[in-house]
Amino acid sequence: MKLPIICPSCDHTLNVSQMKCPSCKTEVSGDYELPVLLKLNRDEQDFVLNFFLSSGSIKEMAKQAGLSYPTMRNKMDDLITKVEQLKNNL
Repeated sequence: MKLPIICPSCDHTLNVSQMKCPSCKTEVSGDYELPVLLKLNRDEQDFVLNFFLSSGSIKEMAKQAGLSYPTMRNKMDDLITKVEQLKNNL
């Protein structure tokens, strides 16, 4: 099941209110903000993971995706801008 990150009613970012240990069933409740990377949509999270797995090589990511380096660089720049905005809203 995919973790919901956006409110279906008003489109604001959701907070975490409860977590549960699957082993001992301990539950922790509160009002916790999601980490910045979890506020990204699934495609953006996959992009970050692929960047990490390609040892930070945009050139390698472009090759694997069948895209040009400038196209992949633009995707990276857009994601950097989004992460900076999310980080500044903390």
